[in-house]
Amino acid sequence: MNAFTIKDLENLSGIKAHTIRIWEQRYAFLKPQRTQTNIRYYSNEELKVILNIALLNKYGFKISHIDKMDNGDLLEKILSLNQLQAQYERTVNEMIGYMADLDMDAFESVLSNYIASRGIEKTITQIIFPFLEKIGILWITNHINPAQEHLVTNIIRQKLIVGIESIGTHLVVNKNILMFLPEGEHHELGLLFIYYLLKSRGARVWYLGANVPMKDLDFVIKAKKPDLIFTHLTALANNFNFDKFLTRLEMVTPNTPVILSGQVTSNYKKKTPGNVELKKSLPEVMEFIAGLL
Repeated sequence: MNAFTIKDLENLSGIKAHTIRIWEQRYAFLKPQRTQTNIRYYSNEELKVILNIALLNKYGFKISHIDKMDNGDLLEKILSLNQLQAQYERTVNEMIGYMADLDMDAFESVLSNYIASRGIEKTITQIIFPFLEKIGILWITNHINPAQEHLVTNIIRQKLIVGIESIGTHLVVNKNILMFLPEGEHHELGLLFIYYLLKSRGARVWYLGANVPMKDLDFVIKAKKPDLIFTHLTALANNFNFDKFLTRLEMVTPNTPVILSGQVTSNYKKKTPGNVELKKSLPEVMEFIAGLL
């Protein structure tokens, strides 16, 4: 069983910790346990409860009405949500629950069925990327067991690689793009997704992968002379210095545009080197890629 903090519940559900505390006082659906120092913590089941309640509340159900529902009623109401965005969010919540329970068969089944009905790109944009954005918070705070991370990321990685290998397109973008993750960054799913998008739009991609030393990046840049460099940062080591990374990146890429996206960039406020451009959200990444055509 995992032990989630109230901050984890806030990040995963979108419900503020203050509101969760009020709900606990007024209603019966959450009963957190407490540590010896009186800090709340929540089980897998309570995580799934708050995800479901947050979803219903977001799409029009009052908390006072939700509190009177049993588990069967709750599930029935969730399945009855017909808004497309609600259906995407319900699927993401299912994936989070299966990950927490280590039910990898069910997790993979969700992905496989979605790919079969919607295709790999819609699966990525509608459920995989939102799932990764939520779970990335747990990776950063170490509130997820490494085994859970490896199990789910390997399943997603396999689906992405199959999608990349199966691309057939008549589009041609006259760009050679070098993709890498710096030393200390091992989470390559976001970069693989962008690889898929670029290749499906006709770009030629050279994929260096994760944990690449700067000297190796420098060697490949000098040898291949890419038109563009792309990296996507998800959850870096505690000793990673983003400012120093940008400075070193500018030194080895003085004449090459660099696009940098991912969770780490979302709250960065300082000025970046002249050749480095930050894309702070998936829509910004998608818009940039569309502009290459």
